[in-house]
Order: sequence, then C-alpha cells, then structure tokens
Amino acid sequence: MKERVLITGASGFVGYHLIEESLRKGLEVYAAVRSTSAVDHLKALPIRFTTTDFSDAKALREDLEANQYDYVIHAAGATKAASEEDYMRVNAEYTRNLGEAIAAVQLPLRKFVFLSSLAAAGPSQNRVAITEHDREKPVTWYGKSKLQAEGYLSGIHTLPVVTLRPTAVYGPRDRDIFILLKTFAQGLEPYIGWGEQQLSFVYVKDLASVTIDALRSNITGKTYNVADGRSYDRYELANITKEILKLRTFRVHIPTAMVRALALVQETAGKMRGNIPALNRNKIAELTANWSCSIDNICKDLGFMPRYSLENGLAETIQWYKDNQWLK
Repeated sequence: MKERVLITGASGFVGYHLIEESLRKGLEVYAAVRSTSAVDHLKALPIRFTTTDFSDAKALREDLEANQYDYVIHAAGATKAASEEDYMRVNAEYTRNLGEAIAAVQLPLRKFVFLSSLAAAGPSQNRVAITEHDREKPVTWYGKSKLQAEGYLSGIHTLPVVTLRPTAVYGPRDRDIFILLKTFAQGLEPYIGWGEQQLSFVYVKDLASVTIDALRSNITGKTYNVADGRSYDRYELANITKEILKLRTFRVHIPTAMVRALALVQETAGKMRGNIPALNRNKIAELTANWSCSIDNICKDLGFMPRYSLENGLAETIQWYKDNQWLK
C-alpha cells in the first residue's frame, strides 16, 4: 500500500512540482485546493482532490480523520495580501489551525514539512550569508507571517515538523519571474536604486526533491535554508537571460524614492478597485535587500546536492515558456 501525502497549495506553481515529485517517488497524492482554485492543469495527474478550508477547524479534523495521511506538505499561503492582518491570517493562523487539527485527531503522522521562506529569516547583513542560527529579522509582512507560522508549529510538541526556508523559487509555471523575463525580452532591464545586491535562487525541481527527502528523513524539529548554494549579483539574472535569448536591453536604475511613490499610487488604486497591487511599499525593503544564504546544514543533514544553477535552471525554464507560448 502506498504512503499517502497531503499537499496543500497544490494548485500553485510550487504545488504542481511537489505533486510531480511525490508521484515520482511513489506516494499517493491528495491535493488540497480551495473550491475556487483553477485545477485544469492537475486533472491529467493520478491524484485525488480534497477541498480545504483552513478557517474551519471541524472540517480540517474530519478530512484528516477520513483520509489518515502519512505525510503532510504545507505549501499553501499568501505571497500577496492587502494588509499585515491578511498575511497573518492566511500564513500564520491557518498554518496553526492545520497543525492543531492534526494534534487534535492524534493523526499518527510521520512527517509535516512546512514550506516557509527565507523572508522569515530576513536579509543577510554586511554581505555575510544567512544561516539558520542567525537571529530572525524579517523586513516584510510576508516574512513576519511566515516566522509566526514557524513559531506556532514549533509549539505543537506532538507534530514531527521540518521547516524549509526556500529563497527565490523559479521554474516552469512560475508567473513572477516570467513577468521579469518578459520585461527583459521587451528590451528593458529595471533596477530599484543603485546599491549592490547579493541574491540567491533555487530551481523548483531541486526544492521539490529536497522536500520529499525531508519528508522521508528521520529528522524533526529542524529548520533549513534552501538555495542552489551560489550567490549572484543583482545583474546576473538579466545577464543569463540575455545570453539565452540573445537579447540587448536598456539598463535603468530607478531611484528608490520614486519607486516608493509609485507603490503608494498602486496601493491607493488597489484599494479603490478592490485588488492587490504587484508592488507595494512594504515589498520594496525585500526587493532591495541582500539574500545570500548558507545551505551547509541541509547538505549535511539531508544530503542535498542542488542539480540546477541559475544558468541551466533558467535555460530549462525559458524553454518551457517558449514551448507553452508564454514567450516567443
């Protein structure tokens, strides 16, 4: 009988790749999705769907009791929200609800892997790579909500949890990096301010692979950074993209104060229209920070060996965008 895994956030970019990797590793997959989620891209996969409302503790307990999962990968959450309260509700409180529901029904869970974010740790200081032992100093509502979620889970002492803090994740189906690559393809290469930056990335297939490794490991109660092990300057993403697509771009540095003013305009317009802007003032601190990090611990404990650098990861991603008519 196959081991059963519940994957939350299954309809998302990372969720899709977690499903693929779980199937590849022989797991029976239950995909937790909202009633409003678009799931057409998942229907060809041999998985089962469960509709999850993380605000409904009773429904969570009923689902857990009915399906008796061996593992849970919690990848659901909000990367964009209108307020700090919304981030805290979706990312922290809903995570606590799931963890408490597992404890309440005494589910004999083998492992709970929580996909947090490097944003929970906060940026690197003085060009020194972020480690898991550094004091956390998140600079955004998103990062604070993820850190709060980590705290909630660590307080549920019966929960066999491993927390992963991936850096910027990219790969096929990712819409965030697609917007940036499309901007490059249109000949524009924008940056906020003139400061130096050290960045880190992880290809989604590497993240999915190490997530399953964490799931099946004997380790609990630990937190790990996840990246490809390299540090990149702020121009390398564009430079690699330009090399792959044979592009020439116009590089422009926009003053931070001007970007903040633009973000304020977008926030105001978003409130009037009832939508969430892609750029807000809170996000700027994250976009201009340093994000190099150490992956020594996850390599040592889980044998993580990233297969993708930014060069070959972007090449594969761009080819997927072309094959699926996202890029010409």
